[in-house]
Amino acid sequence: MKCTLQDKVDALRDPASHRLPASSVEAIETHFSWVFLAGERAYKMKKPLHQGLQDFSTLERRRHYCREELRLNRRLAPHVYLGLVPLTAEEDGRLCLDGRGEPVEWLVAMRRLSPGSMLDQRLLRGEACEDDMRRIAWQLAGFHCWQPRPRLDPTGHRLRLWQRVTECEAVLRRPEWHLPRARLDALLGALRAWLTAHTPLIEARAMAGCVLEAHGDLRPEHVWLGEPMAIIDALEFSKTLRLQDGADEVGFLAMECERAGAPELGEALLRHYAEAGGDAAPRALLHFYQALRACERAGLAIAHLAESRYQNDPRWRARTRQYLRLAAHHLRAARGQGAGTHTSASGLAADERRAG
Repeated sequence: MKCTLQDKVDALRDPASHRLPASSVEAIETHFSWVFLAGERAYKMKKPLHQGLQDFSTLERRRHYCREELRLNRRLAPHVYLGLVPLTAEEDGRLCLDGRGEPVEWLVAMRRLSPGSMLDQRLLRGEACEDDMRRIAWQLAGFHCWQPRPRLDPTGHRLRLWQRVTECEAVLRRPEWHLPRARLDALLGALRAWLTAHTPLIEARAMAGCVLEAHGDLRPEHVWLGEPMAIIDALEFSKTLRLQDGADEVGFLAMECERAGAPELGEALLRHYAEAGGDAAPRALLHFYQALRACERAGLAIAHLAESRYQNDPRWRARTRQYLRLAAHHLRAARGQGAGTHTSASGLAADERRAG
């Protein structure tokens, strides 16, 4: 039986297609997937797309990456990720979740989490606190401690960071975005200059085993502060992208707290992470990683304008400017010229509120 993506979405929106009781189903579309919230469960279905490293173009590939999503996320949220569930074509022509017929799609079944306990929502409401940062830091430090640390070529690790700068440049310099060229020249040039000047430090990190198979996409919207705490949505489609310096990963989450207007909580996260046995990396290196991450997030934000549904949405251009200011701030700090984070972060949060 041939089914279109819309056929599958329509079936999964219908509570009658679900074996577990659900009075209604909420469907949420993201760039690469659909998520269906039904009763106490959430089901994630990957779209049949092939973009860059993400190749979900065949049913078998989607099944493989659903299995990878389960395997990787059970490291930090075993109670959330429940299993792999088929969407099946039944003899009467209906599509049914976990039925008896032929599988036409595969979904990841999860325990549904209350959105109010996500870190991004707690930050938005001004309810996140230092104890939240302590919990996250200790969980993350323990996770990093036990992750595989591959033998890396130090030069290759440095060149991978250089490649990340180049990839940022390719996105941010696209002429249709109309981003200020002089500002981009200064940012990208400063990233490359810092990387060149600190080659011994970067290569020593690789030789010391500081690069590990991390979560890969550690943002506030992926941290659930209920009981027990869960860190979800690990990056499943590329082991290369998951191989990160632990300081890069924890610095990224701290930077996102700063962007949300809580720089003091970002600092608390870094402090508790070190106290919990996490790698106490040099602050200049943390600032470099945070600047690079901010540039990468700026590229992801501005790229939303390529999608028709976002072309007239001012949030993404405002968020791009916000990330670029954060990148410049952390680069100044990496070079020993930063004066602190609170003033700039407060301004960034104000910009975000004005942008809606």
